[in-house]
Amino acid sequence: MPWTPPDRLRRPPSPFRGGSAGVPIALRAVTKRYKTARGGEVQALSELDLSIEAGAFVSIVGPSGCGKSTLLMLVSGLIPPTTGAIRVGDRPVKGVVDNVAIVFQRDVLLDWRTVLGNVLLPVEIKKLDPSIHRAKAHELLRSVGLAEFEEKYPGELSGGMRQRVAICRALVQDPGLLLMDEPFGALDALTREQMNLDLQRMWLRDRNTVLFITHSIEEAVLLSDRVVVMSPRPGRIADVVNNDLPRPRGAHTRSEAGFVEHVERIRQHFLALGVLSET
Repeated sequence: MPWTPPDRLRRPPSPFRGGSAGVPIALRAVTKRYKTARGGEVQALSELDLSIEAGAFVSIVGPSGCGKSTLLMLVSGLIPPTTGAIRVGDRPVKGVVDNVAIVFQRDVLLDWRTVLGNVLLPVEIKKLDPSIHRAKAHELLRSVGLAEFEEKYPGELSGGMRQRVAICRALVQDPGLLLMDEPFGALDALTREQMNLDLQRMWLRDRNTVLFITHSIEEAVLLSDRVVVMSPRPGRIADVVNNDLPRPRGAHTRSEAGFVEHVERIRQHFLALGVLSET
C-alpha cells in the first residue's frame, strides 16, 4: 500500500502544471570520440541504443569517466555525436534543443541577483510571459520551503537552499526535458534525502521527462522508473533496470524487498565489471 505523508507534511496542491508535456528521447548507435591536445583520440561512448518514454524519470549510473555527462550534452545538443542519431520529441537533434533545462552539480547562481531574480532569469532570456512565470516562480519557491527567502541573495543561503533555487530556475520555464548532472552530489546526506523527496514531488506534479545522473545506486532506485547501468569507458549500456515500486517513495521504500533487489542487481553489475571490489 503506497505511503501517505501525515497531514503536517502535506502541501496543498499546486494550481500550476508544467506547460509542456514530457518529451520522448531516442538514441540509436550513438558513439562519441574526442580529439586530445596531442592529436590522439578518446572514445567516451560506444554504440548506445536507448529509448525513453515521454514523462519518464530515468537515471544513469556508472563509474567516473564512463561518459554520463557526455550523454547529457549529446541529448541537449550542446555537442554532436561522432556517429549515430539522437531524437528529442519528434525532431532529430542537430543543434541546441529547445524546451530543455539543465541542472548541474554546482548551482551556478548569479550572486548579484536575488533568489527570485535567479529563478526568473530563463524567463527573461527566453522572453516568456513574465506575469505567468512570476506566479510559477513564487509557487515553486513555496513548494521547496523558500517563500521567505525570495529577496535574499545566494550568499545568504546554505548549499541545499541554493540547489533548490537552481531546480526552481530550471522548472519555471516548463521544460519538456529536464537534464540533471549529479545535482545533489555536493550536499550532506540529510539535505540530499530531502532534495530527493522535493524533486520527486515536483516531477509527479509536472511529469517532465527527466534524465538524471548520479553515482548513488540507492538514489537512482529511489527516484527512477528505469535505471541505466553504464560500463567503464568507453561507456556502454550494461543493463537497464525497470522499477515499478509504488509512488510516492520515501524512507520507507528503502526497506522494501523490491528496492533491495534492484540495488543489489546494480551492485552486482559493478562487481562483475570490476568497478567495485569486495576484497
